[in-house]
Amino acid sequence: MPAEPLSLSEREEIRAGIAAGESLTGIAAGLGRHRCTVSAEVARNGGRDLYRASAAEKRACRERARPKMARLVAEPALGWHVTQRLLARDSPMTISIELARGTHGLVAELSHEAIYQAIYARGRRGLPTRVSGLLHRRHRCRKRRLRPGEAPSQRSPLGLFNPMSSRPAIAAGRSEVGHLEGDLICGAFNASAIVTVFDRTTRMVWLAGFDGRHDADATLDALTQILGRIEPGLRRTLTWDQGREMARHATLTRTTGTPIYFADPHSPWQRPTNENGNGLLRRYFPKGTVLSIHTPDELRRVEHRLNTMPRRSLNWHCAQDLYDAAVAMTG
Repeated sequence: MPAEPLSLSEREEIRAGIAAGESLTGIAAGLGRHRCTVSAEVARNGGRDLYRASAAEKRACRERARPKMARLVAEPALGWHVTQRLLARDSPMTISIELARGTHGLVAELSHEAIYQAIYARGRRGLPTRVSGLLHRRHRCRKRRLRPGEAPSQRSPLGLFNPMSSRPAIAAGRSEVGHLEGDLICGAFNASAIVTVFDRTTRMVWLAGFDGRHDADATLDALTQILGRIEPGLRRTLTWDQGREMARHATLTRTTGTPIYFADPHSPWQRPTNENGNGLLRRYFPKGTVLSIHTPDELRRVEHRLNTMPRRSLNWHCAQDLYDAAVAMTG
Protein backbone atom coordinates (compact mmCIF):
# COMPACT_ATOMS: atom_id res chain seq x y z
CA MET A 1 0.00 0.00 0.00
CA PRO A 2 1.41 3.45 -0.84
CA ALA A 3 2.52 5.74 1.93
CA GLU A 4 -0.18 8.23 0.83
CA PRO A 5 -3.44 6.54 -0.21
CA LEU A 6 -4.69 7.26 -3.70
CA SER A 7 -7.29 10.02 -3.82
CA LEU A 8 -10.58 9.91 -5.69
CA SER A 9 -9.23 12.32 -8.33
CA GLU A 10 -6.21 10.05 -8.89
CA ARG A 11 -8.53 7.08 -9.30
CA GLU A 12 -10.50 9.05 -11.88
CA GLU A 13 -7.23 9.69 -13.74
CA ILE A 14 -6.51 5.96 -13.68
CA ARG A 15 -9.96 5.19 -15.08
CA ALA A 16 -9.54 7.81 -17.80
CA GLY A 17 -6.11 6.45 -18.70
CA ILE A 18 -7.43 2.92 -18.98
CA ALA A 19 -10.29 4.12 -21.20
CA ALA A 20 -7.73 5.90 -23.43
CA GLY A 21 -5.71 2.69 -23.76
CA GLU A 22 -2.65 3.96 -21.84
CA SER A 23 -0.32 1.49 -20.14
CA LEU A 24 -0.34 1.35 -16.35
CA THR A 25 3.28 2.51 -16.36
CA GLY A 26 2.31 5.59 -18.36
CA ILE A 27 -0.63 6.31 -16.06
CA ALA A 28 1.64 6.01 -13.01
CA ALA A 29 4.17 8.40 -14.54
CA GLY A 30 1.43 10.95 -15.19
CA LEU A 31 0.30 10.73 -11.56
CA GLY A 32 3.81 10.83 -10.15
CA ARG A 33 3.23 7.42 -8.54
CA HIS A 34 5.23 4.20 -8.67
CA ARG A 35 3.98 1.82 -11.34
CA CYS A 36 3.46 -0.91 -8.71
CA THR A 37 1.02 1.35 -6.85
CA VAL A 38 -1.19 1.78 -9.91
CA SER A 39 -0.84 -1.87 -10.93
CA ALA A 40 -1.92 -3.10 -7.48
CA GLU A 41 -4.80 -0.61 -7.43
CA VAL A 42 -6.16 -1.87 -10.73
CA ALA A 43 -5.61 -5.54 -9.88
CA ARG A 44 -7.44 -5.37 -6.56
CA ASN A 45 -10.44 -3.68 -8.19
CA GLY A 46 -11.26 -6.10 -11.02
CA GLY A 47 -8.51 -5.35 -13.55
CA ARG A 48 -8.55 -3.02 -16.54
CA ASP A 49 -11.94 -4.24 -17.81
CA LEU A 50 -13.86 -3.76 -14.55
CA TYR A 51 -12.01 -0.88 -12.89
CA ARG A 52 -14.31 1.95 -11.72
CA ALA A 53 -13.02 4.92 -9.73
CA SER A 54 -16.05 5.32 -7.44
CA ALA A 55 -16.16 1.61 -6.59
CA ALA A 56 -12.42 1.58 -5.89
CA GLU A 57 -12.75 4.60 -3.60
CA LYS A 58 -15.63 3.01 -1.63
CA ARG A 59 -13.65 -0.20 -1.24
CA ALA A 60 -10.58 1.65 0.01
CA CYS A 61 -12.63 3.60 2.58
CA ARG A 62 -14.36 0.44 3.75
CA GLU A 63 -11.10 -1.42 4.25
CA ARG A 64 -9.44 1.44 6.04
CA ALA A 65 -12.30 1.59 8.51
CA ARG A 66 -12.59 -2.14 9.19
CA PRO A 67 -12.06 -3.19 12.82
CA LYS A 68 -8.66 -4.76 13.33
CA MET A 69 -7.82 -7.04 16.23
CA ALA A 70 -4.23 -7.07 17.38
CA ARG A 71 -2.39 -10.30 16.63
CA LEU A 72 -1.47 -11.01 20.24
CA VAL A 73 -5.07 -10.40 21.33
CA ALA A 74 -6.44 -12.74 18.67
CA GLU A 75 -3.89 -15.43 19.64
CA PRO A 76 -3.61 -15.48 23.46
CA ALA A 77 -1.15 -18.40 23.40
CA LEU A 78 1.21 -16.33 21.26
CA GLY A 79 0.78 -13.36 23.58
CA TRP A 80 1.60 -15.52 26.60
CA HIS A 81 4.69 -16.89 24.87
CA VAL A 82 5.96 -13.39 24.00
CA THR A 83 5.38 -12.27 27.59
CA GLN A 84 7.40 -15.19 28.94
CA ARG A 85 10.28 -14.46 26.58
CA LEU A 86 10.25 -10.80 27.63
CA LEU A 87 10.37 -11.89 31.28
CA ALA A 88 13.39 -14.01 30.31
CA ARG A 89 15.00 -10.73 29.11
CA ASP A 90 14.91 -11.60 25.40
CA SER A 91 14.73 -8.64 23.03
CA PRO A 92 11.78 -8.29 20.61
CA MET A 93 14.15 -9.02 17.70
CA THR A 94 15.36 -12.22 19.37
CA ILE A 95 11.78 -13.28 20.08
CA SER A 96 10.78 -12.68 16.47
CA ILE A 97 13.68 -14.73 15.09
CA GLU A 98 13.18 -17.59 17.54
CA LEU A 99 9.46 -17.72 16.74
CA ALA A 100 10.29 -18.03 13.04
CA ARG A 101 12.70 -20.89 13.84
CA GLY A 102 10.43 -22.59 16.39
CA THR A 103 13.24 -22.49 18.98
CA HIS A 104 10.91 -22.82 21.97
CA GLY A 105 8.33 -25.11 20.40
CA LEU A 106 6.10 -22.42 18.89
CA VAL A 107 6.36 -21.38 15.25
CA ALA A 108 4.87 -18.05 14.15
CA GLU A 109 5.63 -15.14 11.84
CA LEU A 110 5.65 -12.09 14.11
CA SER A 111 7.79 -9.05 13.44
CA HIS A 112 9.79 -7.38 16.18
CA GLU A 113 7.97 -4.12 15.36
CA ALA A 114 4.62 -5.76 16.16
CA ILE A 115 6.04 -6.80 19.54
CA TYR A 116 7.29 -3.27 20.23
CA GLN A 117 3.87 -1.84 19.36
CA ALA A 118 2.22 -4.26 21.79
CA ILE A 119 4.71 -3.33 24.51
CA TYR A 120 4.07 0.39 24.11
CA ALA A 121 0.29 -0.07 23.92
CA ARG A 122 0.24 -0.56 27.72
CA GLY A 123 -2.04 -3.58 27.88
CA ARG A 124 -4.21 -2.86 24.84
CA ARG A 125 -2.55 -5.24 22.36
CA GLY A 126 -2.23 -8.52 24.18
CA LEU A 127 0.74 -7.92 26.49
CA PRO A 128 0.62 -6.94 30.18
CA THR A 129 1.19 -3.35 31.24
CA ARG A 130 4.66 -2.21 32.27
CA VAL A 131 6.49 -4.80 30.19
CA SER A 132 8.42 -1.87 28.71
CA GLY A 133 10.54 -2.02 31.86
CA LEU A 134 11.89 -5.37 30.65
CA LEU A 135 13.54 -3.84 27.60
CA HIS A 136 17.30 -3.38 27.50
CA ARG A 137 17.13 0.19 26.28
CA ARG A 138 17.83 3.01 28.69
CA HIS A 139 14.71 4.90 27.58
CA ARG A 140 11.98 2.41 28.32
CA CYS A 141 9.21 3.99 26.31
CA ARG A 142 9.09 5.91 23.08
CA LYS A 143 8.19 9.55 23.35
CA ARG A 144 5.08 10.67 21.62
CA ARG A 145 5.85 12.92 18.65
CA LEU A 146 3.65 15.80 17.57
CA ARG A 147 1.88 15.31 14.28
CA PRO A 148 2.42 17.94 11.57
CA GLY A 149 0.46 21.04 12.50
CA GLU A 150 -0.29 19.81 16.02
CA ALA A 151 0.38 22.27 18.82
CA PRO A 152 2.08 21.14 22.04
CA SER A 153 -0.32 20.37 24.88
CA GLN A 154 1.59 22.48 27.38
CA ARG A 155 2.51 26.11 27.02
CA SER A 156 6.25 26.71 26.69
CA PRO A 157 7.83 28.13 29.88
CA LEU A 158 9.57 30.64 27.59
CA GLY A 159 6.31 32.37 26.66
CA LEU A 160 6.67 34.56 23.59
CA PHE A 161 10.20 34.46 22.22
CA ASN A 162 12.25 35.30 19.14
CA PRO A 163 12.74 32.20 16.97
CA MET A 164 15.97 31.47 15.17
CA SER A 165 14.41 32.45 11.86
CA SER A 166 14.05 36.07 13.00
CA ARG A 167 17.71 36.49 13.97
CA PRO A 168 19.56 39.04 11.78
CA ALA A 169 21.10 37.39 8.75
CA ILE A 170 24.54 38.81 9.53
CA ALA A 171 24.63 36.71 12.72
CA ALA A 172 24.66 33.54 10.65
CA GLY A 173 28.07 34.42 9.29
CA ARG A 174 31.20 35.15 11.27
CA SER A 175 32.00 38.57 9.86
CA GLU A 176 30.80 40.64 12.83
CA VAL A 177 31.93 40.29 16.44
CA GLY A 178 29.23 40.41 19.10
CA HIS A 179 26.87 37.61 18.07
CA LEU A 180 26.91 35.21 21.00
CA GLU A 181 25.82 31.64 21.67
CA GLY A 182 25.09 30.30 25.15
CA ASP A 183 24.16 27.15 27.02
CA LEU A 184 24.57 25.28 30.30
CA ILE A 185 26.96 22.39 30.81
CA CYS A 186 25.64 20.18 33.58
CA GLY A 187 27.37 18.02 36.13
CA ALA A 188 26.48 14.74 37.78
CA PHE A 189 22.73 14.03 37.88
CA ASN A 190 22.11 17.55 36.50
CA ALA A 191 22.57 18.82 40.06
CA SER A 192 25.15 21.47 39.14
CA ALA A 193 25.92 23.55 36.07
CA ILE A 194 28.09 26.24 34.51
CA VAL A 195 26.89 28.94 32.09
CA THR A 196 28.95 29.15 28.91
CA VAL A 197 28.80 32.01 26.39
CA PHE A 198 30.88 32.10 23.19
CA ASP A 199 31.38 34.78 20.57
CA ARG A 200 30.68 33.27 17.16
CA THR A 201 33.43 35.13 15.31
CA THR A 202 36.38 35.07 17.71
CA ARG A 203 35.38 32.03 19.86
CA MET A 204 35.93 34.16 22.97
CA VAL A 205 34.36 32.44 25.99
CA TRP A 206 32.87 33.68 29.28
CA LEU A 207 31.88 31.40 32.16
CA ALA A 208 29.76 31.75 35.29
CA GLY A 209 28.88 29.25 37.99
CA PHE A 210 26.01 28.76 40.41
CA ASP A 211 26.04 28.68 44.19
CA GLY A 212 23.04 26.38 44.28
CA ARG A 213 20.21 25.67 41.85
CA HIS A 214 20.50 26.58 38.17
CA ASP A 215 16.88 27.57 37.59
CA ALA A 216 15.60 30.56 35.60
CA ASP A 217 16.34 33.13 38.31
CA ALA A 218 19.88 31.86 38.86
CA THR A 219 20.52 31.74 35.11
CA LEU A 220 19.28 35.32 34.77
CA ASP A 221 21.76 36.44 37.45
CA ALA A 222 24.65 34.51 35.87
CA LEU A 223 23.99 35.84 32.37
CA THR A 224 23.57 39.39 33.66
CA GLN A 225 27.00 39.02 35.23
CA ILE A 226 28.55 37.67 32.00
CA LEU A 227 26.98 40.26 29.72
CA GLY A 228 28.06 42.97 32.15
CA ARG A 229 31.65 42.01 31.38
CA ILE A 230 31.12 42.55 27.63
CA GLU A 231 31.19 45.92 25.93
CA PRO A 232 27.60 47.02 25.11
CA GLY A 233 28.49 47.33 21.43
CA LEU A 234 29.74 43.74 21.38
CA ARG A 235 26.64 42.00 22.67
CA ARG A 236 24.52 42.27 19.57
CA THR A 237 22.60 38.97 19.84
CA LEU A 238 22.51 35.89 22.05
CA THR A 239 21.33 32.52 20.74
CA TRP A 240 20.17 29.79 23.15
CA ASP A 241 18.26 26.53 23.01
CA GLN A 242 14.68 26.30 24.28
CA GLY A 243 15.58 25.25 27.80
CA ARG A 244 13.36 26.30 30.68
CA GLU A 245 16.34 27.94 32.39
CA MET A 246 15.79 30.86 29.99
CA ALA A 247 12.24 31.53 31.15
CA ARG A 248 13.29 35.07 32.18
CA HIS A 249 14.83 35.97 28.83
CA ALA A 250 12.59 39.04 28.48
CA THR A 251 13.97 40.46 31.73
CA LEU A 252 17.52 39.76 30.56
CA THR A 253 16.89 41.65 27.32
CA ARG A 254 15.44 44.63 29.17
CA THR A 255 18.34 44.69 31.64
CA THR A 256 21.23 44.26 29.22
CA GLY A 257 19.76 45.42 25.90
CA THR A 258 20.76 42.12 24.27
CA PRO A 259 18.13 40.53 21.99
CA ILE A 260 17.85 36.78 22.55
CA TYR A 261 16.97 34.24 19.86
CA PHE A 262 16.08 30.60 20.38
CA ALA A 263 17.17 27.71 18.19
CA ASP A 264 14.67 25.18 16.93
CA PRO A 265 14.04 22.15 19.19
CA HIS A 266 16.59 19.34 18.87
CA SER A 267 18.79 21.42 16.54
CA PRO A 268 22.22 21.76 18.20
CA TRP A 269 23.80 22.46 14.79
CA GLN A 270 22.17 25.89 14.92
CA ARG A 271 24.55 26.76 17.77
CA PRO A 272 27.78 25.14 16.52
CA THR A 273 30.22 27.51 18.22
CA ASN A 274 28.74 26.80 21.63
CA GLU A 275 28.46 23.06 21.06
CA ASN A 276 32.08 22.74 19.93
CA GLY A 277 33.31 25.07 22.66
CA ASN A 278 31.50 23.06 25.33
CA GLY A 279 33.36 20.01 24.05
CA LEU A 280 36.65 21.78 24.81
CA LEU A 281 35.39 22.82 28.24
CA ARG A 282 34.70 19.21 29.12
CA ARG A 283 38.48 18.72 29.30
CA TYR A 284 38.35 20.83 32.46
CA PHE A 285 34.81 20.04 33.63
CA PRO A 286 34.26 16.31 32.87
CA LYS A 287 30.81 14.81 32.65
CA GLY A 288 29.57 13.11 35.77
CA THR A 289 31.45 15.44 38.12
CA VAL A 290 30.18 18.08 40.55
CA LEU A 291 30.59 21.47 38.89
CA SER A 292 29.57 23.62 41.85
CA ILE A 293 32.96 23.04 43.51
CA HIS A 294 34.70 25.30 40.96
CA THR A 295 35.26 28.80 42.31
CA PRO A 296 34.97 31.97 40.20
CA ASP A 297 38.77 32.18 40.14
CA GLU A 298 38.99 28.66 38.74
CA LEU A 299 36.43 29.52 36.06
CA ARG A 300 38.47 32.58 35.11
CA ARG A 301 41.60 30.45 34.78
CA VAL A 302 39.80 28.09 32.39
CA GLU A 303 38.48 31.07 30.44
CA HIS A 304 42.01 32.43 30.13
CA ARG A 305 43.34 29.06 28.97
CA LEU A 306 40.77 28.67 26.20
CA ASN A 307 40.95 32.30 25.14
CA THR A 308 44.75 32.26 24.84
CA MET A 309 45.02 28.84 23.22
CA PRO A 310 45.81 28.81 19.46
CA ARG A 311 42.81 27.35 17.62
CA ARG A 312 42.79 25.68 14.24
CA SER A 313 39.38 27.24 13.50
CA LEU A 314 41.05 30.65 13.97
CA ASN A 315 43.98 29.80 11.68
CA TRP A 316 46.07 29.20 14.83
CA HIS A 317 45.32 32.62 16.29
CA CYS A 318 44.03 33.10 19.82
CA ALA A 319 40.48 34.15 20.62
CA GLN A 320 41.72 36.84 23.01
CA ASP A 321 43.87 38.54 20.37
CA LEU A 322 41.05 38.61 17.82
CA TYR A 323 38.55 39.87 20.39
CA ASP A 324 40.88 42.59 21.67
CA ALA A 325 41.32 43.79 18.09
CA ALA A 326 37.55 43.97 17.69
CA VAL A 327 37.20 45.92 20.93
CA ALA A 328 39.83 48.38 19.70
CA MET A 329 37.90 48.82 16.44
CA THR A 330 34.69 49.66 18.30
CA GLY A 331 36.43 51.93 20.81
